[in-house]
Amino acid sequence: MKKQFTTALLTLLMAINFSLFAQKSFNPEIDTLDLKSYIGHLASDELKGRFTGTKEIDKAADYLAARFKEAGLTPFFKGSFLQEYPFLAGLELNKKNSAVIKAGKTKLTLKLNKDYTPAAFSGNAKIKGDIVFAGYGISAPKLKYDDYEGIDVKGKIVLVMRYHPEYDNPHSEFEEFAAYRGKAAVAKEKGAAGIIFFNPPAPKDDEDKLIKFAYDRVPGLKDFAVLSVKKEVAAKILSSAGYDVKKLQDSIYSSKKPLSFAIQGADAEITTGIDEISKKGKNVAGFIEGSDEKLKNEFIVIGAHFDHLGMGQEGSLYRGTEPQIHNGADDNASGTSGLIELAQKIYSERKNFKRSVVFVAFSGEELGLLGSAYFANNPPLDVTKFVTMVNMDMIGRLNEEKNLIVYGTGTSKSWKDILNEKNTYGFKLTFNDEGYGPSDHSSFYAKNIPVLFFFTGTHSDYHRPSDDAELINYTGLANVLGYAYEVTNSVANLDEKPDYVNVPRKDGGRTMSAWKVYVGTVPDYAYTGEGLKITGTSEGSPAQKGGMKGGDIMVKFGGKKISNIYDYVYALKEFVPGDIVEVEVKRGEELLKFRLTLTAR
Repeated sequence: MKKQFTTALLTLLMAINFSLFAQKSFNPEIDTLDLKSYIGHLASDELKGRFTGTKEIDKAADYLAARFKEAGLTPFFKGSFLQEYPFLAGLELNKKNSAVIKAGKTKLTLKLNKDYTPAAFSGNAKIKGDIVFAGYGISAPKLKYDDYEGIDVKGKIVLVMRYHPEYDNPHSEFEEFAAYRGKAAVAKEKGAAGIIFFNPPAPKDDEDKLIKFAYDRVPGLKDFAVLSVKKEVAAKILSSAGYDVKKLQDSIYSSKKPLSFAIQGADAEITTGIDEISKKGKNVAGFIEGSDEKLKNEFIVIGAHFDHLGMGQEGSLYRGTEPQIHNGADDNASGTSGLIELAQKIYSERKNFKRSVVFVAFSGEELGLLGSAYFANNPPLDVTKFVTMVNMDMIGRLNEEKNLIVYGTGTSKSWKDILNEKNTYGFKLTFNDEGYGPSDHSSFYAKNIPVLFFFTGTHSDYHRPSDDAELINYTGLANVLGYAYEVTNSVANLDEKPDYVNVPRKDGGRTMSAWKVYVGTVPDYAYTGEGLKITGTSEGSPAQKGGMKGGDIMVKFGGKKISNIYDYVYALKEFVPGDIVEVEVKRGEELLKFRLTLTAR
């Protein structure tokens, strides 16, 4: 009897709990309690910061798929809410690495991670050659300084110092030529087989750190070896031929003239072995079919990224020594929770939406828009069916003044009227017309889709472990979502789909302040192949006027080979506004050439 009573009681409690859960899940209103629940889970320590490629973000993806199903959404990927995509997660050194140096009568067999390390941007290479000292490894004609002038480095290995000839001047024009990658690219261009870096005595005589082996998400230098060695290794190589490192550096410093030479009796045999670590990312998407027989074939995309920084592996602004979970409550559990709430709300009002609505949670945003780029390039339907993309990224910290930033307001002529009309929430709106930016809407704007991006601004907890759920303004978040709902509803019921406007970029599309000229290309940061792939060109830019298009892969710029974005940056530094530059691109199977007239910023 007791057992029967207990069973009956448990059954009743389960039924009540299920009823309450179902009731809560299908609450049609945007509710702060629901938002607290969703953010509380997504930003919990259990999910360890939702780093793309981890088991924790896979749990988050399953959680979102379950919420979308409860909301009544139809799976968007052939019966599934999940879309997998491959990505390069990192690099690791393999067992093939070795470095043996002959310096006069001395043979140095270097120990990996003690005496030397390959750089992460090194290629896989097996080389043997004489060693040439090339000063700082800088070739800067505009500064009338070239460490490679008068020396032959073809097929050889160059030994170069870190920093530059004016190492104690932080405002030196040499500073832009001091980067490791830039020096390695120059050495390869000059015909060298490899490059060896070391720390010179100045400016930090007590510093002797090897290059940190860290993947920067840009392809390495193919078939080219890049090493970092300890000071004592470099000193032994040079002293074997009678040279003193300090005297060499002091001479270059005082004269500001190169001092390069072949090191007699010095050669090296180097093998660099680096393996790629491939992983899978996941997007989560479901849709609600529109009520109009014709317009239901057009889709509005509402998106938010659900990944964050994990334990601070990449992009963290935390400066502590112990790894900490970066929960990412505002960035971007806030936007992700909004997806769930809007899915519920729009499903309950689906008869009032003529166009269909797709809800997409992207991963890989923090690693370079990986998920949204893959989705935009591999949608389950023709990408031209997407008429608008509404992005929500960091919408959880609305301040007392109710400042709300909306990006993409110039990407369609319809946007500003709709945004102003639907602002019944008292928001102090800041409009930014540009369609490109550091969030997932960029992947859609590159496909000629008008976009809107809602954002409540950055704060002192951005990309730090302190971005926690208790700091969210839940009432403000609910209001932003109410506003996004009203705007989406207006777009869903327009007689004609929103027009697309290519908006010139106010910053010229620059990604590094050292660039003095303007080209107008928009890099595809998700691309990991050879060359620089672009997602589009800015309106009125040299690239657009010259004939370049989204999808082009730049392989040469001004006669210089372009293997990645860094090569492009270094190539740009050699030109000034008004220069006419020949650019080679791959477009499908074709190799095309364009002449661009560069302009000023």
